[in-house]
Amino acid sequence: MGELTDRAKGLANEAIGNTKQAAGKATDNASLHGEGVAQERKGEAQQAAGKVKGALGDDV
Repeated sequence: MGELTDRAKGLANEAIGNTKQAAGKATDNASLHGEGVAQERKGEAQQAAGKVKGALGDDV
Protein backbone atom coordinates (compact mmCIF):
# COMPACT_ATOMS: atom_id res chain seq x y z
CA MET A 1 0.00 0.00 0.00
CA GLY A 2 1.08 3.53 -0.61
CA GLU A 3 1.40 6.42 1.74
CA LEU A 4 -1.95 7.98 0.87
CA THR A 5 -3.78 4.66 1.08
CA ASP A 6 -2.39 3.96 4.55
CA ARG A 7 -3.21 7.44 5.78
CA ALA A 8 -6.76 7.34 4.35
CA LYS A 9 -7.47 3.92 5.86
CA GLY A 10 -6.02 5.15 9.14
CA LEU A 11 -8.33 8.16 9.20
CA ALA A 12 -11.32 5.96 8.42
CA ASN A 13 -10.44 3.48 11.17
CA GLU A 14 -9.97 6.29 13.68
CA ALA A 15 -13.34 7.81 12.79
CA ILE A 16 -15.14 4.46 13.01
CA GLY A 17 -13.35 3.70 16.28
CA ASN A 18 -14.42 7.00 17.77
CA THR A 19 -18.01 6.35 16.71
CA LYS A 20 -17.96 2.89 18.29
CA GLN A 21 -16.53 4.33 21.50
CA ALA A 22 -19.27 6.95 21.69
CA ALA A 23 -21.98 4.37 20.96
CA GLY A 24 -20.51 2.03 23.58
CA LYS A 25 -20.53 4.77 26.20
CA ALA A 26 -24.05 5.87 25.31
CA THR A 27 -25.45 2.35 25.53
CA ASP A 28 -23.24 1.30 28.44
CA ASN A 29 -21.73 -1.43 26.24
CA ALA A 30 -18.15 -2.01 27.40
CA SER A 31 -17.47 -4.49 24.60
CA LEU A 32 -18.39 -2.00 21.87
CA HIS A 33 -16.39 0.73 23.59
CA GLY A 34 -13.33 -1.54 23.75
CA GLU A 35 -13.75 -2.47 20.11
CA GLY A 36 -13.77 1.23 19.27
CA VAL A 37 -10.58 1.88 21.24
CA ALA A 38 -8.83 -0.98 19.41
CA GLN A 39 -9.98 0.26 16.02
CA GLU A 40 -8.86 3.80 16.80
CA ARG A 41 -5.39 2.52 17.76
CA LYS A 42 -5.25 0.52 14.52
CA GLY A 43 -6.03 3.70 12.61
CA GLU A 44 -3.30 5.59 14.43
CA ALA A 45 -0.80 2.86 13.54
CA GLN A 46 -1.86 2.95 9.88
CA GLN A 47 -1.40 6.70 9.79
CA ALA A 48 2.05 6.38 11.33
CA ALA A 49 2.98 3.78 8.70
CA GLY A 50 1.79 6.15 6.00
CA LYS A 51 3.92 8.96 7.41
CA VAL A 52 7.00 6.70 7.46
CA LYS A 53 6.35 5.63 3.88
CA GLY A 54 6.01 9.28 2.91
CA ALA A 55 9.32 10.13 4.53
CA LEU A 56 11.25 7.10 3.25
CA GLY A 57 9.38 6.24 0.09
CA ASP A 58 6.74 3.61 -0.66
CA ASP A 59 9.33 0.83 -0.86
CA VAL A 60 9.39 0.44 2.94
